Amino acid sequence: MKIARTAAIAGLFVLATAVPATAAAPKTLPAGATIAGVDVSGLDAADATKKAQAAIAPVWERPVNVGINSAVQQVASADLGQTVDYKGMVSDAFKQAARHRPVHIRLSRTIDGKKLRAEVTKLGKPYYRAPRNSRVVLGVTRIKRIQGRLGRGIDSSKLRQKIIDELRHPTPSRIVHARVQSLRPAVTLKTLARRYSTYISVDRDHFKLRLFKRLRLVKTYPIAVGMAGLETPAGIRHVLDKQVNPDWHVPNSPWAGSLAGQTIPSSDPADPLKARWLGLGDGVGIHGTSEDWSIGTRASHGCIRMHVSDVIDLYPRVPIGTPVRIH
Repeated sequence: MKIARTAAIAGLFVLATAVPATAAAPKTLPAGATIAGVDVSGLDAADATKKAQAAIAPVWERPVNVGINSAVQQVASADLGQTVDYKGMVSDAFKQAARHRPVHIRLSRTIDGKKLRAEVTKLGKPYYRAPRNSRVVLGVTRIKRIQGRLGRGIDSSKLRQKIIDELRHPTPSRIVHARVQSLRPAVTLKTLARRYSTYISVDRDHFKLRLFKRLRLVKTYPIAVGMAGLETPAGIRHVLDKQVNPDWHVPNSPWAGSLAGQTIPSSDPADPLKARWLGLGDGVGIHGTSEDWSIGTRASHGCIRMHVSDVIDLYPRVPIGTPVRIH
């Protein structure tokens, strides 16, 4: 019975010590309580909120003046994504008071990055003109170069950072500046010259192959093209493979006769692909020929024939991937 009585007394002691932890939260804040440096001693939640807001808002929630060139416009801090959490700060103050701790709550605010970016875009929109990229028109006898155009606009990332700095560290003038500047196009003629470092045009009507380097014509070669019914196909192609002294993989076509489907080695006189091969896909390619008399005519089965000396000259100048326009 003594043990039971001791346990009961211990239980009462635990219950008694637990009472302060479950005591009702204070209705007013203790002496010396501050929120963001504002004295809120003896105030209830509503009055503490009002007093804190009255002192904080004129400093932290003033509109920001945004100057772009000579124009200045005023923008509410809320439109720039800033929110001061008065309710949260007051709530934290009462939680500290309930724990009998000193109540000194720091300023609590957030900046909504998405909202800020949207507002900066809106501010810059009247001043924005998109730059125009340079471009080329790949012709048969020449490449037409179309110069790009500068655009204009503000540096949005710089303006956004200036606004963030002003919201975090308010200044007496509460103003940030941006200026309209030139915006360079992403693609210039220099860029295009690198992109089209090599280009070939095939003029079937005049039996000419033209080689362009960095958008300029550098050499013209005489060629033969496909005969009637086996025309060299028109359109844009690319150099897909290159070979020296290529074997001939005979297509399974009626015109190939008994050779259809065979592979004729380069050492065989029956191989019509002489010296070099630049493959354009679908069995079409540029190659040398032993039938020099055919150059300047429609004589091939769809390929582009060149004099052997010419195809040897052309071969090292043309990398894999080179665009080829057949017209």
